Amino acid sequence: MTRVKRGVQKRARRKKIIKRAKGFVSHRKTNFRAANEALMHAGKHAYIGRRQKKRNFRRLWQMRINAGSREMDLSYSKLMAALKKNQIALNRKMLSEIAVRYPEAFKQIIATAKK
Repeated sequence: MTRVKRGVQKRARRKKIIKRAKGFVSHRKTNFRAANEALMHAGKHAYIGRRQKKRNFRRLWQMRINAGSREMDLSYSKLMAALKKNQIALNRKMLSEIAVRYPEAFKQIIATAKK
């Protein structure tokens, strides 16, 4: 079998890893082995974080809706049940935005849900 020299490909692969590790601290940005390991961990955390972000935002929306609805003497769960019962199809993200930016409109939504 013929001998394969990998100089160009090897250097290109390592340069790509080092380039992605820009901004890391100390030898994690210059040393290939350390940079590669740091990037693997960073990728794992980024993957997990993308899923956690969805959970965290849903919790934030629920807290905002709960805070707004409690001003009208109604708990979050009872408000959501009333909205579903009266077929008011607003998702949590929009409800939370309305509760924060337009409290008067949110009070009207709650009033219609209470009926």
